[in-house]
Amino acid sequence: MYRAFEWKKNFASYIDQTRLPLEEILIETKDYRVIAEDIKRLALRGAPLIGISAAFAVYLGAVEYKELPDTEFENRFFDVCNHLAATRPTAQNLFWAIDKMRNVFVQNKDEKRSHILSLMEEEAKNILADDIKTCAMIGEFGNEIVPDDAVIITHCNAGLLAVGGIGTALSVIYTAHNSGKKVSVYSDETRPLLQGARLTTWELMKNGIDVTLIPDNTAAFVMQKKRIDLAVVGADRITLNGDAANKIGTYNLAIICGRHNIPFYVAAPLSTFDFSLNSGDEIPIEERAADEVTDFFGKRTAPYGVKVYSPAFDVTPNELITGIITEYGILRKPFDISIRDLLKQINP
Repeated sequence: MYRAFEWKKNFASYIDQTRLPLEEILIETKDYRVIAEDIKRLALRGAPLIGISAAFAVYLGAVEYKELPDTEFENRFFDVCNHLAATRPTAQNLFWAIDKMRNVFVQNKDEKRSHILSLMEEEAKNILADDIKTCAMIGEFGNEIVPDDAVIITHCNAGLLAVGGIGTALSVIYTAHNSGKKVSVYSDETRPLLQGARLTTWELMKNGIDVTLIPDNTAAFVMQKKRIDLAVVGADRITLNGDAANKIGTYNLAIICGRHNIPFYVAAPLSTFDFSLNSGDEIPIEERAADEVTDFFGKRTAPYGVKVYSPAFDVTPNELITGIITEYGILRKPFDISIRDLLKQINP
């Protein structure tokens, strides 16, 4: 399986996801500004991948300013962190990764400049390597809840294109497939930017998974007329009570699953959890540009002057979630207890 992001010694290499599925274009850059802009425009997307790419961007920014005097170097470094943090407000992994890079800098700022840079590069590499391992573990735990001959529905893209490894939600599917289970998938198209249509179907087909694309508003009818065993989606931020923010339309899918008694799972690494927030009401929700709704890939489809409301994410309340699949196992209800128990286990 390919990787959506690679570190090539002194530059970042990643696929431009805005060009998929028709073109597979690689971007290679040493400029943190390019990475920041590509996060904004969704050439780089998916909460874990946003965090990974931001970590390397922080390092590249430090390299760019390494010849400056100490005070100016420090100021520029924090400017780089702030520039990247301003790209997208919802994905918790972005802020988690920037904080990890900032901590390396702060804890070692009195060391030789070359040593600081070496430590920062190593930290970014560790974030990428850990994500690869984390995805594999999420897949292993998630495989436990996938029956043989499973039919799974998913929303948006939480696969190879969203992470450093094999995915979060889609790692469950890949692992089940690789273990010998027969698995088929229904992929919501995920309007308005069609991540399900453009990205999820592309990568599942590329990796030999039986996938059927459906319009977002077809999910309920599919559940009514066909067998769906479970839903698995990713997340961009999860709060202490188990509320989960994910691509807009996820809440709709969770409600429909509840109506049809279909288990609804969220798959996400611990880095997606925001332990400073008690509930989903506190999650900042990014709003996207109006033309992503009024124009359909370059063609105007709505009248000029129409008002548009286009949140990029919604929040699925914890009561609609069957379980949260992490690299430490599957968290179950009540989530406010299971999440805190996990925290105690990790930080005794």
